Amino acid sequence: MKILFVCENYIPHYGGAEVVFKNLAENYVKLGYEVILLTQKLKGTKRKEIIDGVKVYRVNSFGSRYLFTFISLFKAIKFAKKSDVIQTTSFNGAPPAWLAGKIAGKPVVITVHEIWIGKWNQVTSFPKWKCWIHELLEKAIYSINYDKYVCVSNATKKDLLQTGIKPEKAVTIHNGLDYEFWNEKDIDNNKIKSIKKNLGLENNFVYFSWGRPGESKGFEYVIKAVPEISKIIPNAILVLTFGSIDKYQKKYDQLMKLIKELKIEDKVKLIDTVQHQDLRYYLKAFDCAVIPSIAEGFGYNAVEAITMGIPAVVSDAGSLPEVVSGKHLMFESKNSLDLAKKVILVSQGKYNNEEVREYNWEPSVEKYLEVYEKLVSNDYAKNLPS
Repeated sequence: MKILFVCENYIPHYGGAEVVFKNLAENYVKLGYEVILLTQKLKGTKRKEIIDGVKVYRVNSFGSRYLFTFISLFKAIKFAKKSDVIQTTSFNGAPPAWLAGKIAGKPVVITVHEIWIGKWNQVTSFPKWKCWIHELLEKAIYSINYDKYVCVSNATKKDLLQTGIKPEKAVTIHNGLDYEFWNEKDIDNNKIKSIKKNLGLENNFVYFSWGRPGESKGFEYVIKAVPEISKIIPNAILVLTFGSIDKYQKKYDQLMKLIKELKIEDKVKLIDTVQHQDLRYYLKAFDCAVIPSIAEGFGYNAVEAITMGIPAVVSDAGSLPEVVSGKHLMFESKNSLDLAKKVILVSQGKYNNEEVREYNWEPSVEKYLEVYEKLVSNDYAKNLPS
């Protein structure tokens, strides 16, 4: 079977969708499938290369994810004709993947990470007209009838079905985690100790929040919780690290302004972007992880923190109640006072300690392949002569 991926971003850009597609594509290659991945060209990347067996083709969309939708179409059609099934995801890779599938007569599977329909005005600071446009575009993406909708959580599936998608068209396949990488026992303890030392935080209670400063990530709520936390834990320090700041400059500037307005510069430490391969060391070095999201399709940050054995304080938004386990406490989304109370409880060693729930890639890959094989088989049957 030949599988074509069409997605607006791919590594070295790291986000939830990129992690999912990287693991799916590379696992397919290991199982003997041919995989082509079409994405946009990022600065410093090659137009064509093979990464761990995946044939990656990049088109220059001049740094615009929106232009990628149109510029990628001709190559998507070309590759689709030689493929058996097309895999895409929301948002900007979906339309060219769908149209290429229609033209080439190939089934298209879309992975849905989260639904923002009805939520744009809640999870963004966009003006009403911009929320309306984005909601219209999102509705259009999901309504053009893909052959299968794969949802990364039951919470996402529930939201998707409310848009009018037929239940038989949707399936939940949880994302996986690379447990060989995210292994709390198989890392250098000296490196862990050096992180706090180098940051001058050896004698502090450190709570850590990280990720891209997107509107839905809710970083303003953990920042607003700092004064309350510091009243009870005078040596508490919030460590923040952000990725892709250039793409979220406006929101990043708002967060920096908020820190100054609250006069908590001495209680918040901003550090340079932590590379993906080093993140596990930082999680082990600190005392508590905070995931303040106001919308979440799967919740990789929560799963990663819990896997590394660090207590996590997570919001009750989206899929987080579904995927959280291990050492954790949950707070009401957008409620900074509740967030502060839960961080304080963690500092006192008071938190839930459930059995850690694992999300392995092997069953996820198998379930995706079952979806593909059924679609390809049905497609083949439809084309048999009567």
